[in-house]
Amino acid sequence: MNPGLKTQYIEHELAYTGPELRPHWILSQFKIQGSAVVAFRGPCEVKTGDLVDWEDRLARDHIRAREMVHFVGEFFGPTLREGVWMQRLFVGVLAELLRERFGVQTPRTGDDLWVGEGNARRKLSVSIVTSSAVSQLLHIGINVDPAGAPVPAVGLSELGVEPTAFAREALSRFAAEMQSVWDATTKVMPV
Repeated sequence: MNPGLKTQYIEHELAYTGPELRPHWILSQFKIQGSAVVAFRGPCEVKTGDLVDWEDRLARDHIRAREMVHFVGEFFGPTLREGVWMQRLFVGVLAELLRERFGVQTPRTGDDLWVGEGNARRKLSVSIVTSSAVSQLLHIGINVDPAGAPVPAVGLSELGVEPTAFAREALSRFAAEMQSVWDATTKVMPV
């Protein structure tokens, strides 16, 4: 049985600080039960102690931007490895959307999107997947206004991309991609 992936764009501004990446946050905040991804706009300020990436935490990094489009997802059933594959698929969908609909070239390295080349290369995104006791959790942040970022960064505003339209279409495309993956698993004959 395919439970489907629920998506919702949240109209009001929300800050992302790190603790949102917890089981049932989407259910508790938006009453959406099951595997889901929500998107919203707002500032980002994740302090070192709230990072779930040990490499970044040990380096005493932090994440900051005046405004991002945030995608927060929770997936019930997959393993952490499958969660990372879904993250990479989602990031690929975002890069494809930016290229096809907005004409922005965003090379992907792992789970990161970039704009520019060489010394002029700037980071467009942040992303992480982690496990909870009951699910895999995802955060992808796409800079709208990267002011305050600890690394050279670029935002959708500078690229001429309207953030709300981008977020809505990204949710739709990712949900369609996930449905297509599910459909592909149900149409083959075993050998």
